[in-house]
Amino acid sequence: MCVLLVILLLLGLGVFWIEARHRLRPTSPLQLRQLDWNVQVQGKDLELEGWIEISNPHPRMEVMVPEIQVNPVLIGSSDLSDVTVRTRITPHHPDEDTRADGYWPAYIVKGRKSTRIQVSVILSDQTGAAVADRVDTLWMDVNWVNYGPFGRLARRQGVVVPLRRPAVVQPAEVEFRSGESCRVLPLKTHLLGPLDNTLEVLRDYAGELVRPGDILTIGETPVAVIQGRYTHPSMVKPTWIARLLCRVFHPTSSLATACGLQTLIDQVGPTRVILAWSIGLALKVVGLKGWFYRLAGEQARLIDDITGTTPPYDQTIVLGPADPVQLCQDAAEALGVSVAIVDVNDLGRVKVLASSSGCDEALLHRALRPNPAGNANERTPLVLVRPA
Repeated sequence: MCVLLVILLLLGLGVFWIEARHRLRPTSPLQLRQLDWNVQVQGKDLELEGWIEISNPHPRMEVMVPEIQVNPVLIGSSDLSDVTVRTRITPHHPDEDTRADGYWPAYIVKGRKSTRIQVSVILSDQTGAAVADRVDTLWMDVNWVNYGPFGRLARRQGVVVPLRRPAVVQPAEVEFRSGESCRVLPLKTHLLGPLDNTLEVLRDYAGELVRPGDILTIGETPVAVIQGRYTHPSMVKPTWIARLLCRVFHPTSSLATACGLQTLIDQVGPTRVILAWSIGLALKVVGLKGWFYRLAGEQARLIDDITGTTPPYDQTIVLGPADPVQLCQDAAEALGVSVAIVDVNDLGRVKVLASSSGCDEALLHRALRPNPAGNANERTPLVLVRPA
């Protein structure tokens, strides 16, 4: 009995030590947010202008930003090697004069203060063609350094800036596909991101098409990226726990990499992951599967590791959406039809992550089983389901 108590005590101390180290990891309070971007056609060139805001919510800590770079990445459907990109950043600090030479002087963001940076990008085509006809999206990749009591942290954050938007389908142009006791209509959108709003996307691309009795669905990953719930793997620092435990998961799982599992640990804490992993593994030995995901929480099933989503998000780790039920309810009240957030794949797996009250989820499973939205680069995150 005494030996058992000693073992339990040691295990408890070990878990406490792991949790304490997790909470005391080096971190920076600074938050970077990209604001709205303005896109203008100047002859055959495209000119973009946007703002980046860096804020420090900490009441006392002062954090330096010694380096910041903005690297635009072109996304289109053809060879873009002839398109040149000129980028300029102009700091607009509240307590310093604006520099005209484009140099970034190391800047201190004091507690509960913020600063802004103006970013200008000019796209030109060396062949003389109109850039707007070739480039449809820009990925604004921001690489910046935080320097303070926590050490020196390199951070990387990106946001999608759509340059072109697909034409909104008009009611007279609608061509539904036949389904099982229903009809379905995939709806194409621009590449979505944090500059968008989920409700506005639903209203803009489907608001004129919906009828009473319809169900409007949107993929869980598009909702998550609109909420900014994605991160570059370089921002994830795997612990020995993640490196060890990830080896047990199936190779196709998003938790089978150290960064993927560490992302879950950062969300729910190492204690919950260790307990879920230990209990899940023990139950799996006796033939009971899936208990890790039940015990670790909903995010364990929803995390998408790199390659799991549409470019450029295929180079990031995407979490599941936040407050999905409330989002569905708000959208349903605004549009007058049922709304659901779903996760569908080409293997016929349909998961309704959340839905508004009164939604016919059985109909959704029948309608979405053939995966009408596709899993490639169709950019059809919305599917309108209409009962036959």
